[in-house]
Amino acid sequence: MATRRDSVDVFDSFRQFIGLERDVLVLSLAMLAFSLSFQMTGRYIPEYLRVLGAGATVVGLYGSVGNLIGALYPYPGGALSDRLGSRLSLTLFGTISSAGFLFWFVAPSVPPVTLAGVSLEPWIWIFVGLFLTQAWKSFGLGATFAIVKQSVSPDRLAMGFASTEIFRRIGFLLGPLIAAALLAATASFVVGFQYVLVVAAAFGIVATVAQHFLYDADEDSIGKSFEGIAQIRADLRSLPSTLRPLLVADTLIRFANGMVYVFFVIVVTDFLAVGFTGFGVSLRPDAFFGILLGVEMVVAILTKLPVSKLAEQTGLKPVVGLGFTVYAVFPILLILAPSNQWVLVALFAFSGLRFAGLPAHKALIVGPAERDSGGRVTGTYYLVRNTIVIPSAALGGWLYATDPTLAFGVASVVGLVGVAYFAIRGEEFEAYAGGA
Repeated sequence: MATRRDSVDVFDSFRQFIGLERDVLVLSLAMLAFSLSFQMTGRYIPEYLRVLGAGATVVGLYGSVGNLIGALYPYPGGALSDRLGSRLSLTLFGTISSAGFLFWFVAPSVPPVTLAGVSLEPWIWIFVGLFLTQAWKSFGLGATFAIVKQSVSPDRLAMGFASTEIFRRIGFLLGPLIAAALLAATASFVVGFQYVLVVAAAFGIVATVAQHFLYDADEDSIGKSFEGIAQIRADLRSLPSTLRPLLVADTLIRFANGMVYVFFVIVVTDFLAVGFTGFGVSLRPDAFFGILLGVEMVVAILTKLPVSKLAEQTGLKPVVGLGFTVYAVFPILLILAPSNQWVLVALFAFSGLRFAGLPAHKALIVGPAERDSGGRVTGTYYLVRNTIVIPSAALGGWLYATDPTLAFGVASVVGLVGVAYFAIRGEEFEAYAGGA
């Protein structure tokens, strides 16, 4: 164990894949499979809504509902895991998520329904599917943080998170590229995206079956200490004071990003309407968007370890500030970009740098926590941040319906306020202070 604590590198995760117990491998592969499914589909759903007739306000509302689910699902998910056990809960969550992808598949075929004098258009079922697809994500965010904290020395936390993050990001890279290939091979976006949804459901079903029959959770302790609302209140009161400036800045920046995140695909496919022509291929804007997401993730993967290593020399705060700055300025750069394919490639490559700061960001969150409370501190931090961010997409949708440039401009202004606040008030984690 001492060797693991003292030496953490990119190959740690590979060693986990081939050298540790079967349940670790099964869960890791299940996470990769579901990551592929989510990344193939989630970034395209706003365009799916638009094509099905939903306006910008509805797209923004969809984003806020997603934020609501992200904020509220983890706690009831943990409670349900307490009642059913990890294995059965994982199977249930995976089954529901896979069904959600199929629900999205059939949505365009559902005729409008009149209920109490109100006509429900097919896009309404996309919202129902959202509640289903997100079920699997309700498992284990805080536990992931806690496990890394327990396995890595304090001054190596950023590198520890970087080595484990790379595997999760493989799904982020391959998912959009698979989606781009399927979309490019079909005549229309709706037909192509339905193929994407079928493939996503297949990944989810295979992962669910595999984890049910292969995962042995006899010694798993995740989710067994949840004590309800009283525990949440106690965790909020005990949040380390050094985290409060980070939480304020992070919330502002995530609120800004949340205002426009769901509209990135629509800006590429509709507002700028930029496809790709070159290297013997010609892609529609919807397929090109998948390539742009792939470019973004390649940069994220390639820079994650070097930037995390840089944090050991400069401290965590400058690296986190870099990521925050990219989050803040990207919206205004995107909406003002010319309709040029190479400009968009460069912009999404630049956007990938925001992920490079995530390991340092996570280290700055969990580092100040007491050794046995990393999971609770993480859960509390994200609960507060994600709850405040819930209405961001709805606000962004209202502004986008008025003027897309206004929506993206306001988002960047809010983000830059967060960057400035962090630069002034943010604190360095003491284990990294020597390198700052």
